[in-house]
Amino acid sequence: MNEKNTSVVAGATKENFRDEVLDGLSKSPRQLPYKFFYDQRGAQLFQEICDLPEYYITRTEIEILRLHGADMAKALGPQVELIGLGTGAGTKTRILLEELHNPAVYVPIDISKEQLERSSARFREMFPTLQVLPVCVDYLEPFELPLPRRLSSRSVIYFPGSTIGNFEPEIASEFLARLVDVAGDGGGLLIGVDLQKDRDVLERAYNDAAGVTAQFNKNLLVRINRELEADFDLNRWQHHAIYSPSEGRIEIYLISDNEQTVHIGAREFQFRAGEEILTEYSYKHTIAGFIELARQAGFHFEQVWTDDARWFGVFYFTVL
Repeated sequence: MNEKNTSVVAGATKENFRDEVLDGLSKSPRQLPYKFFYDQRGAQLFQEICDLPEYYITRTEIEILRLHGADMAKALGPQVELIGLGTGAGTKTRILLEELHNPAVYVPIDISKEQLERSSARFREMFPTLQVLPVCVDYLEPFELPLPRRLSSRSVIYFPGSTIGNFEPEIASEFLARLVDVAGDGGGLLIGVDLQKDRDVLERAYNDAAGVTAQFNKNLLVRINRELEADFDLNRWQHHAIYSPSEGRIEIYLISDNEQTVHIGAREFQFRAGEEILTEYSYKHTIAGFIELARQAGFHFEQVWTDDARWFGVFYFTVL
């Protein structure tokens, strides 16, 4: 049934945004929450990043889905309720849904209301018999799923894009344990994971020659200026991403060009020349290491699909 009147649940509030920004900038070292990258402009910039020659992640995951989507659909089974976490524009989800046999319900969950509404409308047009129930929340926090009108055989969480890489290992383990409860007995998890590879490949992917990733990173400051009455001068901040082999992660920073003062409403923050604001971690996993991480959280490993170079993996786990 075409659920045109299904409402979108309210997402993060301006107060939450302000509180998390002020809290992050008050820490040492300073940091900003990566989840707030995706306002309308941030989502547009990220789509541009996905098309960059240096950024292998999206095209590699899409290649895996196109080559192995039928096998994935067979593993997931018919009439599933597909719960999509942070699926963005939904390109990868569309490929998966086209392979699934008679999917019952699709529940996209995202913090970006505008993008969620657009993608949900497209999915209702593309799959008129599919019930689409969007939920606009921060999926890092506990959330409630809407009650579908169609019965499903089981719930499968779809978490593409290697977003799990943004979580430090302990937090990733806690988050995966929560997903075990969301999937429920007999449920599953299909998750994209970026794998460890040559350092130069990784650093080029996050420091593209066209500077789109730098715009994306600085857009977080643009959003803070616009929504929180701040006065960040973008010309005095530089984007920098570096791979830490010891931690197995990309670290993304905004670096202050010189000593400066920034106001956010009535709050004042002093920055030294060269001082960094951490905006994102992106952990790169090994296949064995990620299987163990998920196992400790309560998932049972079923299968992994990779590209020929083993740069990226799509893992399937179940809840026994």
